[in-house]
Amino acid sequence: MSTTKMKYNEINEQDGDYMFPERLRALRKGQHLTLSDLAEDLNEEFHQTKETHDMNTPSQIGNWERGVRTPSYVEVQKLAKFFDVTMDYLTGLAENNTYDLAKLFISDKSLLFNGEQLNSKDRYEIYQLISGYVHGMNSRPEKPGTQLHQEELDLGQ
Repeated sequence: MSTTKMKYNEINEQDGDYMFPERLRALRKGQHLTLSDLAEDLNEEFHQTKETHDMNTPSQIGNWERGVRTPSYVEVQKLAKFFDVTMDYLTGLAENNTYDLAKLFISDKSLLFNGEQLNSKDRYEIYQLISGYVHGMNSRPEKPGTQLHQEELDLGQ
């Protein structure tokens, strides 16, 4: 098989770039977006039009997800901004294990809890609960030896 006909993830596996198709698909499906939905949302958010010839299409995004084609640097930037992740995360160069809950709660992204959709009132109340908890946690004087960790608690199980 010639190098030019190899799939994206076969060529770049050594560099960690093979993660891009996987992560893009996971992010899209995590938001419950179809390829068409994502293309439409990207075009709307970044003001792309037929006249400027820079519109994203469902087939283009599908090719990225299958590793058939690679997006340009600008396209990766747009995807990272749209999904609120870093470009390093998208391309597999970094793990994204940290999320800012405050940003998540004030974003317009759909949030679920145990499969239940959270409306804006729910989001606000949960935000207030977490904010109060963190404020209280930060204002407590720390006494050595009295801090319990979750794995040390006996929850009667």
